[in-house]
Amino acid sequence: MKRFSGCPNMSLNELPSQLYTQFASIGQALSNDSRLRLLNLLAQSERSVDDLAGKLGQSVANTSAHLRVLKRAHMVSTRRDGRRVFYRLSGQPALKLWLALRDMGLESVPEVREAMRVHASDPDVIPDFEGAQLLDKVERGEVILLDLRPAEEYLAGHLPRAQSVPSAELSKRIDTLPRDREVVAYCRGPYCVAAIESVAKMRAQGISARRLAPGIAEWLAAGKTLETQSNL
Repeated sequence: MKRFSGCPNMSLNELPSQLYTQFASIGQALSNDSRLRLLNLLAQSERSVDDLAGKLGQSVANTSAHLRVLKRAHMVSTRRDGRRVFYRLSGQPALKLWLALRDMGLESVPEVREAMRVHASDPDVIPDFEGAQLLDKVERGEVILLDLRPAEEYLAGHLPRAQSVPSAELSKRIDTLPRDREVVAYCRGPYCVAAIESVAKMRAQGISARRLAPGIAEWLAAGKTLETQSNL
């Protein structure tokens, strides 16, 4: 009986079963809403366990347990800095799998489509980076691109020429935004409530504002490079 060269104890006949077992472990890792929230957070930037626990509103122990499941499924990887452990997505395949799962929910699950229709329906939303020649207008200074994510996520990497105005600070800084140019805002992707609320708040103050549906995860998945302070 032939043996699989990558695993001498496994026959070729046994290979499909082993592969599907491994594929199933990925599916199991994705079958928990807290773990999906972790993937969305890690799509924005590398984070410590303590930080992730705070964002989830869960204990460090529970968060660590979820992260171990994701690591066993090769969805995340780690680095250690002294006593602290930092997690990040393991690479492009993990990022693309998370985005594909998220987008399938929007396209195929009626309840998700209806929720987005009711709460996020906006005819002026920009669906992708090419919409309305957005990046060209930002480059020419005709449009202000706002990153509504927390400052630490912005510093880890942001869309080219984006300015940081965290949604939590928008009310205090809204008077500094221009009224003579269009403002386009993005956050953590098409489901981000902060972006929906922030655009509505800006419009109420007379600012010509629109929401950009994709964020840095979609930018990275397209193979593009984020802008950081070090590469300006």
